[in-house]
Amino acid sequence: MDDLKQDKDAAGGEYSLQMASSIGAFTRAEWEGLAGTSRDKSSGTYNPFISYDFLTALEESACAVSKTGWQGCHLRLEGADGKLVGAVPCYAKPHSQGEYVFDHGWADALERAGGNYYPKLQSSVPFTPVTGPRLLVRQDADSASVKATLASGLRSATNRLGVSSAHVTFAEEADVAALTSAGFLERVDQQFHFFNRGYGSYDDFLADLSSRKRKALKKERREALSAGITVEWLTGTDITEEAWDSFFRFYMDTGGRKWGRPYLNRRFFALIGERMANDILLVMAKRDGRYIAGAINFIGSDRLYGRNWGCIEDHPFLHFEICYHQAIDFAISRKLAVVEAGAQGEHKLSRGYVPVPMHSAHFIRHPGLRRAVADYLIRERQEAEAVSAYYSEHTPFRKDE
Repeated sequence: MDDLKQDKDAAGGEYSLQMASSIGAFTRAEWEGLAGTSRDKSSGTYNPFISYDFLTALEESACAVSKTGWQGCHLRLEGADGKLVGAVPCYAKPHSQGEYVFDHGWADALERAGGNYYPKLQSSVPFTPVTGPRLLVRQDADSASVKATLASGLRSATNRLGVSSAHVTFAEEADVAALTSAGFLERVDQQFHFFNRGYGSYDDFLADLSSRKRKALKKERREALSAGITVEWLTGTDITEEAWDSFFRFYMDTGGRKWGRPYLNRRFFALIGERMANDILLVMAKRDGRYIAGAINFIGSDRLYGRNWGCIEDHPFLHFEICYHQAIDFAISRKLAVVEAGAQGEHKLSRGYVPVPMHSAHFIRHPGLRRAVADYLIRERQEAEAVSAYYSEHTPFRKDE
């Protein structure tokens, strides 16, 4: 690991900030001492995507490594006693693939001006457009102080390494506040999430909708399963190798058609199947005795995260059934508060998912590009607010609510 800097905290002690090339440079006990990472779901904060198992599986499967453009540059903050007090999952990248917060226009602008946008630093979970903590703090530490130190440390690392910029995407609002105080620019986008209002069943949810929308969703669900299709929920030890093989075939088919080269490999799914089976829900559709479609979801302490889907047979509305309706069914049955259904997708609105802002923060070293991006982000935020307000007026819920 490389030493980056020394900082004194408000109490007069020293913080030592280092950079690690692998999550494996942290022990499991160290990492799971950071808020949000422990599988103890009773804490109410567990996010499976920043867990030790998920991040190390990305590295061990060679999905997120230097060869694929995800060179680990994870920040490790130690206190005066040498113990870990904070961390930032971070990568040096020669491209902008697999991020879901698009900065290609910024890269083009700097390249046209004669600069080099790549490499850059990216604090995120690779290939995962899910909000979660990015400035990770030990559970018993002073959160505000450590977050402030991590934010300034990420900026210092950007300067010291000589890269163009640092980007912290799908960040929680407390992290964004610390980052903007350190000179980062805030960016706002949106996703669509389902919120469980204490429903006892899917029918209870339907009762909250307008009559026309309620009838449309009932019809859609009937038609999705009308070809003799059945649906299975697989989690824990119920997830067999047959199911994983089938799901991976679906994933490869969808990934190949959408972006040409799927990001995740079979080894990755084998690793999370071994280590995180109780955090995973496979929703699998079966017809004539074989799996024909499926979606992978991850289970946090209070929410369900929909990630990837695929199929080998096309059936009307099957995608909506497997990815959105079944996720709502599962969340209600498990008393989960939220379903996060992934990036983009206005089609989710009519199915009970409502707009929610997504936040990111960006530090750009080039003064001219920084000024241009700052101006652009003001206008982008205004547009995002207007679009969100429009969508909020067009949800399927009864207007008397």
